[in-house]
Amino acid sequence: VGLITYLCSKEIYVMEHEYYSGLSLGIMAIIAVKKLGPVIAKWADGEIDKIENEWKEGREGELKVLADAIEAEKKEQWRADGALLLMDAKKENIALQLEAAFRERAMNVYTEVKRRLDYQVECRHVERRLSQKHMVNWITTNVLA
Repeated sequence: VGLITYLCSKEIYVMEHEYYSGLSLGIMAIIAVKKLGPVIAKWADGEIDKIENEWKEGREGELKVLADAIEAEKKEQWRADGALLLMDAKKENIALQLEAAFRERAMNVYTEVKRRLDYQVECRHVERRLSQKHMVNWITTNVLA
């Protein structure tokens, strides 16, 4: 207190009308902070919580949408794998059909060749029988004559 009295009495610290305005403003600010501070802080915290909840809901909604998109993409990849398996099965089916057609043609060739060979064998048998018959006839006609 003595220092303040000394400064004010010797006019070292000059107090003009701005000093009293500042002092009044400071006192009013302190009173406002003490009286209105908790109420305003509570209201501001409520507003911040509302904004935070809105952002949190938006983020959670976005996470849910993205998780659903990931699940949908996994399902589409599974379907694509299924389509690849289906294509492989179709290729295998076509290969089996081609093999069956090849075997059928091979069997047709075999039966045709066997038929022709049997014909040739039969022709040789007939020729041999005819030649034997002619030889027997020739021998009997020459021996008896």
